[in-house]
Amino acid sequence: MRFLADESCDFSVVRALRNAGFDVRAVAEETAGLDDASVMRAAVEEERLLLTEDKDFGWLVFASSESNPGVVLIRFPAATRSTLVAAVLAAIRDHGPDLVGGFSVLQPGQLRSSRRL
Repeated sequence: MRFLADESCDFSVVRALRNAGFDVRAVAEETAGLDDASVMRAAVEEERLLLTEDKDFGWLVFASSESNPGVVLIRFPAATRSTLVAAVLAAIRDHGPDLVGGFSVLQPGQLRSSRRL
């Protein structure tokens, strides 16, 4: 499984996924400031699951005709950030293939997924 971490994605997630052996490109390292549509296009072209903390990607998935490689919107408030990395790794381990092509919201203690109709 390959990932593209949006600039808003906590970099500890990028490091943890890399340490777990995953191929992760990080926008912050390569093309900081890239607009959301370009990030989504890169994820589609490279067939990478997009990791983000930016709610605007929901619009790109549901309200536009953009292709969707799979988006995981990470919503962890400050009080729960210490569990973020473990939650992302568990979600990938337990649900990885099911995340492809969908829009998922990962919050403390829950993962909700849906498909664009």
